Amino acid sequence: MKTALRTCPLCETACGLRLTLDDAGSVLRVEGDQDDPFSKGFLCPKGAALGKLDEDPDRLAQPLVRDRVDGKLRPASWDEAFAEVHRGLTETMAAHGRDAVALYFGNPTFHTMAGFLYRQPLTQVLGSRNVYSASTIDQMPKHVASGLMFGDAFAVAVPDLDRTDYMLILGANPVESNGSLCVAPNFKGRLRALQERGGKVVVVDPRRTRTAELADEHLFIRPGTDPYLLFGIVHTLLAEGLTALDVEVTGLDELRALARDFTPEAVEAACGVPAATTVRLARELAAAPSASVYARIGTCTAEFGSTAQWLVDVINALTGNLDRPGGVMFAKTAALEIFRNGQPFTTGAWHSRVRGLPEVLGEFPVATMADEIETPGEGQIRALITIGGNPALSAPGAPRLARALSDLDFMVCVDPYLNETTRHANVILPPPRMLQSPHFDFLVQIIMVRNYARFSPPALPLREDQRSEAAILAKLLLMLAGQGPDADPAGAEEMFLGQLLATVPEMRAGLDGDDGTEQILDALLKLGSYGLSLEAMREAPHGLDLGPLQPRLPEILCTASGRVDLAPAALAADVPRLLERLRDPVPEMVLIGRRHLRSNNSWMHNVPSLIGGSNRCTLQIHPEDVARLGLGDRARVRSAAGEVEVVVEATETIMPGVVSLPHGWGHEETGQTVARKNAGVNANALTDAAVVDPVSGNAVFNGVPVSVMPVAAGLLVEVALPA
Repeated sequence: MKTALRTCPLCETACGLRLTLDDAGSVLRVEGDQDDPFSKGFLCPKGAALGKLDEDPDRLAQPLVRDRVDGKLRPASWDEAFAEVHRGLTETMAAHGRDAVALYFGNPTFHTMAGFLYRQPLTQVLGSRNVYSASTIDQMPKHVASGLMFGDAFAVAVPDLDRTDYMLILGANPVESNGSLCVAPNFKGRLRALQERGGKVVVVDPRRTRTAELADEHLFIRPGTDPYLLFGIVHTLLAEGLTALDVEVTGLDELRALARDFTPEAVEAACGVPAATTVRLARELAAAPSASVYARIGTCTAEFGSTAQWLVDVINALTGNLDRPGGVMFAKTAALEIFRNGQPFTTGAWHSRVRGLPEVLGEFPVATMADEIETPGEGQIRALITIGGNPALSAPGAPRLARALSDLDFMVCVDPYLNETTRHANVILPPPRMLQSPHFDFLVQIIMVRNYARFSPPALPLREDQRSEAAILAKLLLMLAGQGPDADPAGAEEMFLGQLLATVPEMRAGLDGDDGTEQILDALLKLGSYGLSLEAMREAPHGLDLGPLQPRLPEILCTASGRVDLAPAALAADVPRLLERLRDPVPEMVLIGRRHLRSNNSWMHNVPSLIGGSNRCTLQIHPEDVARLGLGDRARVRSAAGEVEVVVEATETIMPGVVSLPHGWGHEETGQTVARKNAGVNANALTDAAVVDPVSGNAVFNGVPVSVMPVAAGLLVEVALPA
């Protein structure tokens, strides 16, 4: 038997694991690494199932290529697969230009070394405006709000969770997610520690989640109306003189004018939170020795997602809790932060062809991908490269996008599964098992509640018939750059190192690493703030504690004014629309999503130990609504975009007038055996790709108006007539 220490790559929590493997490389046991200074032995059900996920018999073992005669996917050699990729991409670019090829990066690319390192080079070399990612499915409002306020879209302020005295959580369920855009292993234990030291936790959510059950106070709120509550708090802080600004700001007078009409009394009916409660929250935040406001997916995936994220950090700033211990702070990564360019954040350098949506961080909203595939004309998407993503399930209006994918001239997917998206591909290139790949979290380090780093070398070697993820992406990069399918992947790594070390070429000779990817990591560590190295990481297999968060706003602030902008023009311009919505009638029923402890993305539904219990695709609905609507065991849910039929789960944990479906289900045509037997329904048959947060382009999954009816309603009953 062999013991391997590993960072869990399944979500952004970055827990340390201790794996026991047999001589054949099978995982016998997964435990939390008690010696990891950050996660301290914490282990969630997903991490415990890492071995089963990694050894899933449905994972593809070799490339698949679509036969041009019978149209079926069949196993192929790597040489044959790369030759077909080269043919498909070069023919498309030659005939229609580079904008005819689109890139889509899925969520898992943020959790692999190669996915992070090759994302920007692939985008630059392709030179297409048609770039998309999962960021506009769940998190772009946070990046946009941070970029407009601080000048840097990656300056994401996270709660200093281990030192805060008061925490207000909106639209997040970190007890089950363990933090999203806020990395905190054992979030539940950290919240309990906050309470044990005399602090208070308040949760605002349309569901009484596991986080809400732990909190000192839970407030129901109508989905999508968080900006009203937040503006009510801002109004109170300004009206009662409760501000304690201790950072240089601009836009305070403009903010005061914007907040004037959002009195707690004015927003009460819209959000459902009593005015007196809103005032009390503002006073408690201002009076606490330290406080932090944290909001996540429930607020990001709503029509005013960017407004909500902006107001979160406005409150943190107004109460004197921005960039201070116990408030919200900015983590510092161990490696060189190559994603920061020091230039003020802007959007709209170009706009999408069909709907005129602005680019954000170099990409278009995934909500318009189907438009760009279906609409003829110059720049129409005719070929697509997806890397670790399943937009045929995860994108808004997913059924339409799935149909559009089948009309592409060519599609190549880097993915370990035959799933709802890759089944449309001409070529599928499977990366190796997770335990065969090195691991280092680059982007995740910017959202940790404590500075920390850990490197995991491969626990198992590659077989002769496998290619590393880095080699696969390097091949794609070189082919997009005009080289043939036989190009050596090492050439891409050398190109990367040459650019990285342009000012210090002498460093190249001393780089450590078993391959080019590890050498790139060694260079980035040596150029980073802590002066670390790959050798130093190897000597600390349990991870390195780099200390508590420290004030660093002046270091990363890069707005044009050199100050925190409390009223960015792009966000202020959308406030009149928010104010206008105050007069809109409240929909009878709205849809929200749901986080599961044993699930994260669509690819986690193929392990038996992660299916069942609370991890089921059901429609949660309040018993009062069940009785009022006359529902039975199943219900039909209909929106402007589509309809689904789903199992009903009556529960008092959800407020009346709201129904909840989990994200990432609907496994009907897939090569994943367990997922297909537990298919569920795709909530994105109900979401409308035409509706986005206009500031960030993020999809709207929460607060979607729906109607719910018994299954029998509206069905055409067939009657057998006499012969």
